[in-house]
Amino acid sequence: MEDENLEESIIPIESGDIITDEDTKGISISEEVVATIAGIAAQEVKGVASMNANGIGEMLGRKTKGVKVQIGEKDTIIDINVTVEYGARIPDIAWEVQNKVKTQVEAMTGLNVVSVNVHIQGVSVPKKKQEVKVATQEETIKDE
Repeated sequence: MEDENLEESIIPIESGDIITDEDTKGISISEEVVATIAGIAAQEVKGVASMNANGIGEMLGRKTKGVKVQIGEKDTIIDINVTVEYGARIPDIAWEVQNKVKTQVEAMTGLNVVSVNVHIQGVSVPKKKQEVKVATQEETIKDE
């Protein structure tokens, strides 16, 4: 009876996500899983407006938009492409993204995160400010 409840709580994972190596009794975690964890952690940081697609994987529709992961035996390197909100202090956001991604990936996977490279791809300007700026320019032109 307990086994039935356990099976119901297991979330199905796509093939290739977790591979058990029978010879070493180890578990290998796919780059896609690590990228998903890193992407969610980065999006939780205040000041991150969005994740940016950068590379062929994203063009082909991969779910891990804006995140590239390289995994060794026990180490990983993560590259994250983000757009920050206008007015946010970029160095602070980048540091916080690095810290949060490293903490979450290490806690959830047991991998050693060697580096988290944050690439700021742009600044997101609120539409209201853009509209006000356009309206002000149009009024200036009309006044002349």
